[in-house]
Amino acid sequence: MGRLTRKIRDGLALFGFDAAKAARSARWMPRYLAQRRAFAAAQSAEPYDFPVTRLFPVLGEHLETAGDAAGHYFHQDLHVARRIFALAPARHVDVGSRIDGFVAHVAAFRAIEVVDIRPLSTTARNIVFLTADLQDPAAAAGIGQADSVSCLHAVEHFGLGRYGDPLDVDGHLRGIRNVAGLVAPGGRLHLSVPIGPQRVEFNAHRVFAASTIPEILADRFALDQVSYVDDAGDFHEDVPFDPAAAARSFGCRYGCGIYEFRRRA
Repeated sequence: MGRLTRKIRDGLALFGFDAAKAARSARWMPRYLAQRRAFAAAQSAEPYDFPVTRLFPVLGEHLETAGDAAGHYFHQDLHVARRIFALAPARHVDVGSRIDGFVAHVAAFRAIEVVDIRPLSTTARNIVFLTADLQDPAAAAGIGQADSVSCLHAVEHFGLGRYGDPLDVDGHLRGIRNVAGLVAPGGRLHLSVPIGPQRVEFNAHRVFAASTIPEILADRFALDQVSYVDDAGDFHEDVPFDPAAAARSFGCRYGCGIYEFRRRA
């Protein structure tokens, strides 16, 4: 797909038109209508307990796979939840991670305190929720310290206004410092961000060189593990942290760096 075509597609999608979905509908609607006629004929042949109350076309799924065990969120959520289970901390606090991914994984086996700038209207057992802006040091101070803290695919958004937070070109630095401040001495910080050539794609996110996060935290934290998801969506677990490879973001254009730090006592 050419650059101009992508821009046109993305521009149309911004206003609610999905060109790929429209093409899929045009292709598979005849199949749907034929199946609907066949089903109606079979239904009329004998008494039937399930009336068709409305039409609800779902097109093209007969060509899809059973699911997608790949990508940033699938791998980071599963990996970090496994680490929390293995480490069994006394208290775990999460900042801004995905509720229906990582948070749900952890809540399946233990309590988790979740902090997000956006409200959460519903919750579930083992999830304690607090609305707070972690760009604000006072909000961080009110939470207190824990021996285990996570912040997955979140700090790249701080200060870009996407989620109603105030604009701040250094929002990621303030956010990382405040999240790191929640970790008690000797405790662990699990942090993930997009990795690749360092840039802002406004107002979606920042992308970090893989070496940047360890550099920001080097004064207070030791890096215990680094894993990453590459551009193909494949997971590379606990890789050696080679500074030269990290500076190149392990060859990623838009990957996901997953870091586990330990706060120095």
